[in-house]
Amino acid sequence: MKVEKNNVVALIYSLRIPDNDGEMDIVEVVTEEDPMYFIQGISGLPEGFEDKIEGLAAGDTFDFVVAPEEGYGEFDPEAIVELPKAVFQMEGVDQEELLEIGNIVPMTNEDGERMHGQVVEVKDDVVVMNFNHPLAGKEMHFEGSILSIRPATDEEISHGHVHGEGGHHH
Repeated sequence: MKVEKNNVVALIYSLRIPDNDGEMDIVEVVTEEDPMYFIQGISGLPEGFEDKIEGLAAGDTFDFVVAPEEGYGEFDPEAIVELPKAVFQMEGVDQEELLEIGNIVPMTNEDGERMHGQVVEVKDDVVVMNFNHPLAGKEMHFEGSILSIRPATDEEISHGHVHGEGGHHH
């Protein structure tokens, strides 16, 4: 069986990105103790990642680069915005704790879409937030192997995620 649309894939990998000096920093490692399971074609993973593992079989290894345009896009300076500090006032939430530099804050935009922003700076009456994906503009180097592949069930496909071992339990 090969990695193809609507198959459940289990894999392990390490993800490295170049730092400002051109050195490679490991930013994520997924091991056999806790492999990643997803449904090919509806995973929400970058298209470039799914394209590169398409057609591989269990036991195959991979080592490839996903460019920003195939991954999380280029860094968008317009995704850095100033929001009124009042937006972050919620009952039962310590605003100072919430607005620590580097914190990721789940938010909803005016269209009702959920998004995550990182606190960049806190001023007297505004908060500077970065809504770029943390890996936007980054070249991602993946190295790993395919552990197993099986067809997704109709229920998994309709729910959009893996059930059972390594997946979601209802």
